[in-house]
Amino acid sequence: MPKYEEPLFRPPAEAGSLIFQVARGCPHNTCRFCGMYKGVRYALRDPEETLAEFAHTAGLYPEARRIFLADGDVMQLPFATLEAYLTALNSFFPRLNRVNVYANGSSILAKNAEQLAELRRLKLNTLYLGFESGSQKVLDLVSKGEKVDAMVDAVRLAQKCGLRASVMILLGLGGKIYSAEHARLTAAALNRMQPRLLSALRFVEVPGTVMFDGFETLSEYEAVSELRDIVAGLEMTKTVFRANHTSNPVPLEGRLPHNKAELLRTLGSQLESGDLDKNGPGFTPLFL
Repeated sequence: MPKYEEPLFRPPAEAGSLIFQVARGCPHNTCRFCGMYKGVRYALRDPEETLAEFAHTAGLYPEARRIFLADGDVMQLPFATLEAYLTALNSFFPRLNRVNVYANGSSILAKNAEQLAELRRLKLNTLYLGFESGSQKVLDLVSKGEKVDAMVDAVRLAQKCGLRASVMILLGLGGKIYSAEHARLTAAALNRMQPRLLSALRFVEVPGTVMFDGFETLSEYEAVSELRDIVAGLEMTKTVFRANHTSNPVPLEGRLPHNKAELLRTLGSQLESGDLDKNGPGFTPLFL
């Protein structure tokens, strides 16, 4: 079995993947909204130990087709390290179909087009990127440490090189004060980015998160209204859209632009239903 050190996180879509923890924690770990790796000191695993683990695990799971490399922003590893890991995985797992990782805009742009294309050839497939917001003001307030334009460029470059970008935005990240700006600028940035996969989760403060001064959590009603405004502003050409995480009051899934009108009708009906909490966040599962 692979060696893990808790906490270990992976995207919901990687539930059936074989996971190798090639790094510990997150190399950034400054985001106010994220409690995933707080208290964890970032460290890379020894490459020789990691490669030996690949070889040993291949003997246990020789039929593995999907692999996820953890922890946060594995794309930040040097190109040579990623190339070596992917080469080894292709050698050890004869039925390997894809390898997926967390990424950030800056870590993608640290590689050139030729390097990204080579990683894709070695079966790197999906980059999970937390875009969070198209408002630079909101990103700065929550200490994201990334630039909107750079993240847009990174996703466009990755997809041009054959990689898939699974982009996540956070509803309510700007609180009540910046909700309108967050919705408007997020839709505008996504229109420039054109991610193939787009997910919307709702932010509600959980233990380990300390938001900016003046932050007020959106009510359940306000969060759905913000999502409606974002969807209304989207002009996608070929995107799978999901807002079906348990944090979302209204689970949604569809393809854009084909299902845009249907998604807006669903959100409009829910806003008119009277079922949403207008004074508080409503049901708030403990999620990360």
